Amino acid sequence: MTGLSKASTAKEIVAHLKTLASEENRQGMKRYGIRIEHALGISHGEQRRIGKLIAKNHERAFELWASGIMEAKFIASITADPKRFTAKDARAWAAEFDSWDIVDGVSDLFVDCDAWRGLIDEFAADEREFVRRTAFAMMAWSVVHRKKEPDETFLAYLPIIEKYSTDPRNFVRKAVNWALRSIGKRSMALNAAALETARRLAASSDKTARWNGKDAVRELTAEKTLAVIARREASRAAKAR
Repeated sequence: MTGLSKASTAKEIVAHLKTLASEENRQGMKRYGIRIEHALGISHGEQRRIGKLIAKNHERAFELWASGIMEAKFIASITADPKRFTAKDARAWAAEFDSWDIVDGVSDLFVDCDAWRGLIDEFAADEREFVRRTAFAMMAWSVVHRKKEPDETFLAYLPIIEKYSTDPRNFVRKAVNWALRSIGKRSMALNAAALETARRLAASSDKTARWNGKDAVRELTAEKTLAVIARREASRAAKAR
């Protein structure tokens, strides 16, 4: 038993997290390109379990974020209230991003807040590596979270993907690729549009854009991918009847 509950304070939660610290896990994280200066080495599964135990508490989430501990920051993101989370809050948190894993974890929250679409445009134009990554992580997550969004929303992201497909920084290019592939797997119509973008990038003279395009073409034309999209669309059609 952890002793944690909905009534636990940020101080108590941080104290508990410190008891779970693992140097072995920290070094394992480092091998995956995760910065560990502020990490304790706690698995995401355990972090999510703690998040469920302590439940949502918007004010406490900001106290957890202020601790500076990576795991506490992730728990802050899953216990904050997305309906109360503002664009100003997102900008402040994104300014502190220093590792791809915290970007990808917290972007999940950003997609659920009301300002998400404007933030994608804003963050994509930002020159800071992890802030720009945030934009494309948000695009990828929005495919999953924003189920009622029309295809037009995601079509509008393809020119942004193409614009920044030449950014050679590792954590940006991988997120650009993730966003392109995710959009292309949402529906058959988006698959065709994403493939058109991917093929154009694959023919680019720019090395990074070419890598992004070729990798996306490979996945978006795979029989397995197309079969999954077809099943999903058939299920939607059946529910709509």
